[in-house]
Formats: sequence, C-alpha cells, structure tokens
Amino acid sequence: MDSLIYSLNATVPVFLVIILGYFLRYIKMFDEPFLKAADKFNFKVTLPAMLFMDLAVTDFAAVFDLKYVIYCFVVTLLCILGIWGLTKLFIKDKSISGEFVQASYRSSAAVLGMALVVNISGDSGMIPLMILGAVPLYNIFAVIILTFEGKNREEGMIKKAFADILKNPIIISIVLGFLYSMLKLSMPEILETAINNVAKMATPLALICIGAGFEGKKAVKMIKPTLVASTIKLVLQSVVFLPLAVWLGFTGDKLLALMIMLGSPTTPSSYVMARNMGHEGVLTSSVIVMTTILSSFTITGEIFIMKRLGLV
Repeated sequence: MDSLIYSLNATVPVFLVIILGYFLRYIKMFDEPFLKAADKFNFKVTLPAMLFMDLAVTDFAAVFDLKYVIYCFVVTLLCILGIWGLTKLFIKDKSISGEFVQASYRSSAAVLGMALVVNISGDSGMIPLMILGAVPLYNIFAVIILTFEGKNREEGMIKKAFADILKNPIIISIVLGFLYSMLKLSMPEILETAINNVAKMATPLALICIGAGFEGKKAVKMIKPTLVASTIKLVLQSVVFLPLAVWLGFTGDKLLALMIMLGSPTTPSSYVMARNMGHEGVLTSSVIVMTTILSSFTITGEIFIMKRLGLV
C-alpha cells in the first residue's frame, strides 16, 4: 500500500495539472498563439534553467561510480538505437516516427524520478549519477531524431543536426550545469534564487501546455502507436535491462534509479521539444498522458517485486 501511495503522489498531481490545462483551453482562456509562445518560452528559458540547476547543485564527485554511469549510458544508447531501428521497420506513418521514438525512450528522470525516489528512500540516492549517464543522451538524440525524422527533410541534415545540438538551449544548459558542478563554482544567492524561481515554472508550464494542446479526436486516431510506445516506455525496457542490472550487482538506490530511468513516464519536456522542432506533438502528448496514468501501476509493481526479492 505504501508503494502505491508513493507512486500516486508522484503521478496523480501531474495528471491533474494536465487536466487543468485542457480545461483552461476549453473555456478559451488560452489560444494557439499563446500556446506557441509558452512552448517557446519553456524550451528556451524555463527547461534550460531547471536542467542547469538540477546538475549545478549535484556533487557528482561525492557519489561517482564509473561502472554505474557507464551502464546507464550504454543501456540508454541501446534503448534509443533499438527503438529507432524498430521504428524504421514497423512504423508506416513516417510523419510520427520522430515523436514515437522520443516518447518511447525519454523518461522523466529529473522531475518525477527525483520525487519518487525521495519519497521512497528519503533522499535523491543515485538519481544524480543516473542523470549524468542518461539525460545528456536523451536530449542529444532527441535533437538528432526529431531533425532526421522531421517533415521537412533536406540535404545536409547531418550538418543541421550537429548545429542544432550545439545551439540547443537544453543541451547548453546540461553542459553548463555539469561544468558548474565539477568546477565547484558558486553564484550570489540572489541570482541563484532568481534562476530557481524560473526553473520551478518549467514542469507546471509544460504540463499546462500539454493539456491545453491535447486534441482528443487526433489522439484517438493514434491510440495504437500510443499504446505501443507506452508499453515500450513503461514495461519492455525494464523487463530487459533491470534483470541485467541485478546480475551485474546493482541493488538498492542504484536499482531504484535504474527503474526510474527505464520505466518512469515520458517527460513533459519531450512535448516542448517536439513542438519547437516542427512536429505536431499529438502523439507525444498522448504518450505522456498515457504513461503518467499507467505508471502508478507499473512502478508500484516493480517496487513490490524488488522489495519481495530483497533488492531494495
């Protein structure tokens, strides 16, 4: 029961904020120009601020485990490339390929993951190391995939993807946050508070925009790819790579962080990135909603199994 409560506390509030966004659009408080401006603001300002602060305040040196970081990195890379390859083979509607791949692999590691692990163990545990191994890849490949699988494919896409990575505000914020942490820099408290205030807007604003931009009729038409992507996100990756992690000796906080990396809901920032890189966003928002609802059950089940086996 405690595990269920922990999971519900982490996921239900997210779903309620999405519903609020839908309701506000329904009563015409929001319109399309506002949503486009909000998406752009989120992509270029609030999400970079959140990622920078998440990394900047983390003492990576104190908890560093090279074997664990490499495992997170390799597993994330295998998941991304595997999903992308299978999508090329089996997804007939190429206009949704980029969204499908991103929504299938990209976890809410820093937001929902941190909240859930803190609820379970009292601190962030190995989440910072998992973020170091996985989150940069999440964002770098999101730029690459959304560029290559976009509607307006063109010559020189490799050059364009590389340029997009270098100037992507989310990628820049990750690099700056990591350097800030490793160099043990500090900033005036006034500035830190200001950046934190901006960062706190990122997730609520993204969720509001997801709800406000949710198009029920289009989402229903995409129910099949939504269910497939949600299954990959919440179940299949965990089934393949969590037993391997146990075999390699990862237990306790490290296993919990891997569970979040592999089986937490699709991050709201994936919707913001999809919309800002020329994609419709309907499939992405549908997967976010679906995985948020179902994760209460899947994550609870995984926690229950790991506790019964004495792994956490």
